[in-house]
Amino acid sequence: MRTACTRSIACLTLIAGALSPPAAAQTGDYFAGKTLRVIVGLEAGGSADVFVRSFSAQLRKHIPGNPTVVVQNMTGAGGSVAANYTYERAAPDGLTIVFNTFHPLAQALGDPSMRARYDQFDYVGGIGDIRVNYMRADVVPGGAKKPADVMKADTVMVGALSNSDFSGTLGQLSLKVLGVKYKPVVGYRGGADIFLAMQRSEVHFHNTSIGTFRTRSGAFVRSGEGLGISYLVPVDASGNYQRSALVTEMPAYPDLYKEIHGKLPAGKDWDAFNWLTNQVGELAYIALAAPKAPPAALEALRIGFERATQDADFVAETVKRNGVPYSYVAVPRGQSIIRDLAGVSPSVIDTLRAAIGGTN
Repeated sequence: MRTACTRSIACLTLIAGALSPPAAAQTGDYFAGKTLRVIVGLEAGGSADVFVRSFSAQLRKHIPGNPTVVVQNMTGAGGSVAANYTYERAAPDGLTIVFNTFHPLAQALGDPSMRARYDQFDYVGGIGDIRVNYMRADVVPGGAKKPADVMKADTVMVGALSNSDFSGTLGQLSLKVLGVKYKPVVGYRGGADIFLAMQRSEVHFHNTSIGTFRTRSGAFVRSGEGLGISYLVPVDASGNYQRSALVTEMPAYPDLYKEIHGKLPAGKDWDAFNWLTNQVGELAYIALAAPKAPPAALEALRIGFERATQDADFVAETVKRNGVPYSYVAVPRGQSIIRDLAGVSPSVIDTLRAAIGGTN
């Protein structure tokens, strides 16, 4: 997303063309007649699962050798069970990958449910997305009419998979920085489960992707029961950020904050929130191979992943469904994000620990 080159078919053609014929032949031979198992760590039927299954159909077309692709759900601990399995038990043959939502907090906070670290896997590829906050309108007395009305709410119940679930944490920190009281409700199996809880008024607030907001939650919002509050954008050290011309239902979070408080956010809570937004705002879905995959397998997986993101049918389908295209996170950039995760400051970690798992 950061460069025109990574998004262009022309650039992809140059990359593919740079492969020497012997290497390309060897890569193509590796997956011929084999089966690639794609493990997704969230519940079947949820937005992440639907996305992974749709994308996996493209992988089969674009991985040299055209392997059979089988998607397997392995739920638990917000995706950590799937990551642990791939790291600890999958054979190092490149025939098993975990393709999940990126879950940086589990590693950053030392969540015991996640025994693997992202830098221990072989990075295959990543997908970027836009995160948004939305809520039940009736959490505000008389009903919320505009995003700034969230300030009128008493205590907002925030749905989350676990205490280290990044979507739940983004939701909590969104409210904490604004100055809205909240309480997390954890233990859901996936985003679809949280949405059902929102429809039951069990929770009031959820952080999700723009695509999910427009599809699964679309009728809920159009009926007036739900209301988009803000979409998240990374802010640099100088206070600069880039608004999305493709999201018109709600303001960017810094714009909402300025509307309410008359200035940009600041302080430790904001620093932690902005760090997490930078992590998952650019890298939403991540595909990882079991460690020590054969070079030919890893090369074929990376080629297939990048080509699949540029597939014209896939791009058209996602734009039609979500109104925005997904962005490809190339290997060097994905590895850089993972290194940033490993080097997160103790101050940010302390603030995240204080912000999640309780009320403010």
